[in-house]
Amino acid sequence: MRDIITLACEVCKQRNYTTTKNKRRTPDKLQFKKYCPFCRTHTLHKETK
Repeated sequence: MRDIITLACEVCKQRNYTTTKNKRRTPDKLQFKKYCPFCRTHTLHKETK
């Protein structure tokens, strides 16, 4: 039921985080504001494949 997804930084496109989500409850793509160690700042991270 829950799938593992990868979160990528919108600025540098690096894949920094992984998390799980329920595809049935949240069909749209997730996005969080998280710390990017490559940019050294908090940036928006969106779900990728």
